Amino acid sequence: MAIQCNFVPHFTCRSPSKEMPSSLVRLSATQKVPFCVDSTKFKLSSAPRLQKVFCSSLVSDERAVESNYSGVDMLRLTYLEGNSWLWEVGGLKILVDPILVGNLDFGIPLLYNAAKKFLKNFQLDDLPVIDCLLITQSLDDHCHLKTLKPLSGKFPNLRVIATPNAKTLLDPLFSNVIYLEPGQDSEIEVSNGVQVKIKATAGPVLGPPWQRPENGYLVTVASPKGALTLYYEPHCVYNKMLLEKEKADIVITPVIKQLLPNFTLVSGQEDAVRLAKRLSAKFVVPMKNGDLDSKGLLASLVQAEGTIESFKQLLSKELPDTKVLEATPGEPLNISIAV
Repeated sequence: MAIQCNFVPHFTCRSPSKEMPSSLVRLSATQKVPFCVDSTKFKLSSAPRLQKVFCSSLVSDERAVESNYSGVDMLRLTYLEGNSWLWEVGGLKILVDPILVGNLDFGIPLLYNAAKKFLKNFQLDDLPVIDCLLITQSLDDHCHLKTLKPLSGKFPNLRVIATPNAKTLLDPLFSNVIYLEPGQDSEIEVSNGVQVKIKATAGPVLGPPWQRPENGYLVTVASPKGALTLYYEPHCVYNKMLLEKEKADIVITPVIKQLLPNFTLVSGQEDAVRLAKRLSAKFVVPMKNGDLDSKGLLASLVQAEGTIESFKQLLSKELPDTKVLEATPGEPLNISIAV
């Protein structure tokens, strides 16, 4: 039986309260410490597991940010195409919206069928041991049952954090699930005083107006010396009021719009700039979640608007000090604070 906003050891869930403001775990120092940003490719043909890659040098002063955290290799982000990611956050391995078995077809393969362009041979067995599964939405491109069914067999006690919209899909598969409504959070104790807090934010409403919104997430890794926050939402849709008092050092978001006639599937461009500005982002990692080998009638109706380069131009006008870090599929992107 799944857990909905209840306690399990070292894995807690709570609604926001006045007694514990979210700002307690935000960055607060004013001393500049160099950030290490590195992207080192791993070869799927030669390595059965994602390789651990460590930063070997500091970046130039233009990539320095303000922080007081003294850890190394705090965040390692590996893009697995579509909406899928593998994050290493404070030593915790988090798998996000995975599609690793079969194609993406929403159950209507004659109308839509999409395959990855680059990581065609990447499989479940290529994953390291996963500590947490993070699900943003209940639809097939985020909650992919072809992947989740064998994943639950491979990791039967896997911690799962998800939108309540996916409850009927996840309950039969996983026994250690916490469903977070926007504004609620869950904390995971890692080691050496390091704590990872995952807070749900509001994403798009995919259905009638009265339906619960899907989720985005703020992921904060904190130690006694400081904190670092990542924001992720795969449609570039957000609730301005819920994010009003939030900050994020790193924002992962689509920047290229995906449009149907008279309807925006995925936002980006100027909306992604406004998101980065609202969260005072130091880094933006663009997603290319529409960049798949797709076919079918529905696929032919989707049109892209904008490019990463046009986004960079828009961003430079509003946030000239914010850096854009492009993630190559299968290449770990390390974002670290040097000791």
